[in-house]
Amino acid sequence: MDTKKLRQKILDLAIHGKLVPQDPNDEPASVLLERIRAEKERLIKEGKIKRSRKTAKTSDTPHYENDVPFEVPKGWVWCTLDDLAFYKKGPFGSSLTKSMFVLKGDNTYKVYEQKNAIQKNEKLGTYYISKEKYQELIAFAIQPFDIIVSCAGTIGETFVLPQESMEGIINQALMLVRLYNKDIEKFYLLYFDYILKEEAYKESKGTAIKNIPPFDVLKNFYIPLPPFSEQQRIVAEIERWFALIDTIEQGKVELQTAIKQTKSKILDLAIHGKLVPQDPSDEPASELLKRINPKVQITCDNEHSRKLPYNWCLCNLGDVCMLENGFAFSSDQYKAKGIPLIRISNIKDNEISLSSCVFINEGYEEKYIVHSGDLLIAMSGATTGKMGIYNQKYVAYLNQRVGNIKIVDSNLLFDKYRNYFLFSQKNKILELAYGGAQPNISGKVINSLFVPLPPIAEQKRIVQKIEVLFSIIDTVEQALQA
Repeated sequence: MDTKKLRQKILDLAIHGKLVPQDPNDEPASVLLERIRAEKERLIKEGKIKRSRKTAKTSDTPHYENDVPFEVPKGWVWCTLDDLAFYKKGPFGSSLTKSMFVLKGDNTYKVYEQKNAIQKNEKLGTYYISKEKYQELIAFAIQPFDIIVSCAGTIGETFVLPQESMEGIINQALMLVRLYNKDIEKFYLLYFDYILKEEAYKESKGTAIKNIPPFDVLKNFYIPLPPFSEQQRIVAEIERWFALIDTIEQGKVELQTAIKQTKSKILDLAIHGKLVPQDPSDEPASELLKRINPKVQITCDNEHSRKLPYNWCLCNLGDVCMLENGFAFSSDQYKAKGIPLIRISNIKDNEISLSSCVFINEGYEEKYIVHSGDLLIAMSGATTGKMGIYNQKYVAYLNQRVGNIKIVDSNLLFDKYRNYFLFSQKNKILELAYGGAQPNISGKVINSLFVPLPPIAEQKRIVQKIEVLFSIIDTVEQALQA
């Protein structure tokens, strides 16, 4: 279930007058609108707000090509943002800069930022201005119950300032909206959430960062205004539906967490010999290991080894795998085409992504070449220990601080068993890393990892079982995302 689309559909029904039934006894919205306009005129006469300046002819053209966007029920009325609220964007450019900020004190005023709207918290932020600067920018001052709106980047996020909010002003990334009638706040915010975000992305001239449309566009937004009693019914019905959706989403989160835990548990059972039954006819892993590597020191007398099933043995990763580090390619060797170069940034979600890779000319040693099926690991940085399987048909080169964990002999270790085992050890590998903010892990540490090694035939049975179980789980997970 796509809960985001479901929320949008409920809002769509609400603003089209199709979510709750109409009541012919409701006071028409036209009467409500007249009261709102009367309140606006009162504020203008008292000098508390200014009448909107006449804009250019192009700006007076309705935002929608037709007279109204759609037909509304009887008793509803169309109006504009300018009819319902005073609105103002934060101070422009050099009117407010960081050089004007002061330390918080007895005669300082808060500068409200975009994060206050996005995170719905009036207390966030540490920017303040002096009393003198506040008086200079008094036109941007907030009042209790004002609506602040994020205007750039994450646009259209709204927050109603509580009564105890600190005196202050909005910054450049916020818009202030002050409704002439506070009773319509809940319906207005629903409309704002539904329409403004969508329209802002349509109208914005930005690309990477989107912005709230200019005021000459905003002023012409048509708003369907229901009778006040119907607004209350609409809001109550939306809140009922959204509470149900919240429960569904929380259930999805919990189920997704359970899915991850289930996969982890399956891997844990697998590497402890509890996922598939053992076959006494399988050649013991220790005998096979000694035949392939006569010099190997097999661990069989510690606590971990004694807990292993019959025919299993405990060895070091370095006994069955060989870790190859990448070459220190310099940026001036990067090409627009050639052989892909795998860097740490290309390791994503247990796979190798080449969507943002660079290229290198051929001519380097074989040990730096990556083949299909190779398992790569990040050896340093904030993502130390993340791994990915290279699944491309063509070869690639390996960059420095990326390790390639190659199997010594495929008759000893099944590549998919290696993958599942090491994926289960991510947290262990990170624990073994050294360093602070930028941890590192050495090849010596990786090679010293203990590997519970089953007979090769059992490795393949284990992998087959894992893939069956993971396939079922993946189907459930896809259903959750549908």
